[in-house]
Order: sequence, then structure tokens, then C-alpha cells
Amino acid sequence: MSLTNMKVIDTHCHVVSPDRVRYPLAPIGGKQSDWSSERPTTPEQLLAAMDAAGVNKAVVVQASTAYGHDSSYLADSLARFPERFTGVFSLDPLEPDALAKMDHWKSRGMTGMRVFTTGSTMPGQQTWLDDERAFPVWEKAEREHLPIAVQMTQDGIPLLLKIVAKFPALNFLLDHLARPVITDGAPYAKAAGLFELAKYPSIYMKITSRTVEHSQSGQATPQTFFPKLVETFGAARLMWGSNFPAHDDTLPNILKETLHVLARLSTADQAMILSGTAETLYPTLK
Repeated sequence: MSLTNMKVIDTHCHVVSPDRVRYPLAPIGGKQSDWSSERPTTPEQLLAAMDAAGVNKAVVVQASTAYGHDSSYLADSLARFPERFTGVFSLDPLEPDALAKMDHWKSRGMTGMRVFTTGSTMPGQQTWLDDERAFPVWEKAEREHLPIAVQMTQDGIPLLLKIVAKFPALNFLLDHLARPVITDGAPYAKAAGLFELAKYPSIYMKITSRTVEHSQSGQATPQTFFPKLVETFGAARLMWGSNFPAHDDTLPNILKETLHVLARLSTADQAMILSGTAETLYPTLK
């Protein structure tokens, strides 16, 4: 069943194995996230959800709150369904063997990298993002055109901008729009830090279920938020990610709600957000 006539690429979903012997848990922060425990999702189950929603392809992001930086299950999933998936591995840039691990996961079919500086098992904003020990990782990613997904909060923006200044050709994709507060409504003064990032062309934004929900909470409305977001960044720097199954809903419902809040945008802008930007950053999905 297709919910839209447009091509749809989900840029933020996860797989988690029910087999904890073959794929042992090693969550970042030492505590497994509730969602990965309650809703383990195999690649077959993810594909079934995608087919039910009419999602053509997906960027499967390492489930850091289940496996930390061991992306073995993700790599095995990609190997089985390369025509529908690409993958984003997780890495600690401060590890001594970080560069070798980048090569390893790329050799397993990954086309993106993720760094995890905050989240359900790691509250607060970590401050290592601009550590000089990570510079070789950023340099290699820039040279190899490897986009970096960043799980962070608004507090991490000053650190991120130091890296952006030093590695201007390295593309950063901010998960959940870096979690801004938008419930104050137009003109979204509490999210000023988010909109100021538009001046940096290498910073891209992921619109996820969190964004969709918050755009309809408090004083925020889709009519005022999403046109402002597109006007500020341009649709070519925005992409959609379901956060399935971390977000506790079916993928068809998640996409349906996303289409609802994006309905105020032009067809061209919607198409760019739903697939065009993803194809630019992850060319294997074309």
C-alpha cells in the first residue's frame, strides 16, 4: 500500500535482533533503551513495514542504545537486502583504532557514520565533539565523502560549529533537528539556534517523528513551523526519517502523520524532503 505517489526514502530507522547470543547487547551508556528491548525488529520486519507504508528504500542507522559501536547486525542485514537498504555505522572518534573501524564498516557496505553524544541511555550533552583527537576521523570522512549523522542537543551546537569551520566540506546530518524546543510557536524564538545553522551549507536536518509531534504541540503548528524551516534551510537540506521502531507506532501511521504536517509545502519541496535529499547524501539509494 502506498500512501503517496512520491518516492519515499526513510533516512532514520533501526534493526535489532531478538538473538542476543549471536548479537550481544553493548548499549552506549550501559543501559539498553526500552524500545530496543520491547520492539526488536529484524530486517524482514522492517521491509514488511516499509512495504505496508509504501517506503521504497531506507537508511538503516545503527541502534546505538542496543549495540553501541558494534554494527555487526546492521552489516549482516545490509548484506541480505542491499537493493533496499544502506547503512550508517556508529563510531567513537576518540578510539585509537577509529580509522581502521571506519574502513571495516565501509567494507561491509555502510555509506554513512553516526556519532552519539546524547540520548535515552546517555542524558546530557557530551563535550568531546571538538576534541582534537577526533580530527583524523573528521578529515577521513571529509575526504571520503562520508556523511556524519549526529545525535545531539542544542547545547552541542558551539562544539559542532568548531568542526564545521575546520572541515567545511564534511556533511553533518542532525538527528531530530538537534532536538530544538519549538512548542513556544511562531516565531520560534526558543529554536533560534536551530535556524542560525542555515548559514552553514554542510549542515543538514532530519525531520523525524519527534519533529512531527512537537510541531503540533503547545503553540506550534505545522502551518507556521514547516514553511519557516523550508524557507530558512531549503528543502534540499531537509530529509525525513521515521525513527521506526524507536518511535512507538506503525510505519504507515508515522508516514501518514508526516505527510499531514508537510501538506502545506509545495509538491517539489515534499519530494525533496521525502527522497531527493537522501539520494544526494546516499547515492546508492538512487
